[in-house]
Amino acid sequence: MLYLASRSPRRTELLSRLDRPFRALDLDVPEVRAPGETALDYVQRVAADKARAGLALVGADPDAVVLGSDTEVILEGEVFGKPVDAADAAAMLRRLSGHTHQVATAVAVVAADRQQSVLVVSEVTFMDWSDVAIASYVASGEPMGKAGAYAIQGGAERYIRHLAGSYSGVMGLPLQQTEQLLLAFEPKGVAHV
Repeated sequence: MLYLASRSPRRTELLSRLDRPFRALDLDVPEVRAPGETALDYVQRVAADKARAGLALVGADPDAVVLGSDTEVILEGEVFGKPVDAADAAAMLRRLSGHTHQVATAVAVVAADRQQSVLVVSEVTFMDWSDVAIASYVASGEPMGKAGAYAIQGGAERYIRHLAGSYSGVMGLPLQQTEQLLLAFEPKGVAHV
């Protein structure tokens, strides 16, 4: 049985596109960057922590395969997590405005006998946002709960000048790479459509 170690509705929606039955797990895994930990190491560790926590939760299922994922927005080495309030969201968007930043999404898949992971880094370039545009977007509520204070699949899409990488990865789950990981965990001889 496949489990998704995430409360994210976006990840649930994205994983459902891969046409596999799964159950979403409600987990609370700390997302705190360790001193000296690089941004890319951090996102990979958190994804693995989520997957391992999920496996511990469903440990009674010997066939459990658990997927954990984490997405972070990175500008000049600084990790932009989820905004704590509207002022924080506006500050993040002002910093990202007119710049190219990275969106790193790590996916970890674990089972009782193994673990595999992948890191997908995309580059997103925003056009310059006016103060009015930032205020309007923040007032929409969409930035809350989103790394970097924006959703590429939402209202922020109109401000993206260029994307190099995985659109679904920026949303929170790179589908092509996730499909390849999951295929590696399927029993031999089982065909997946």
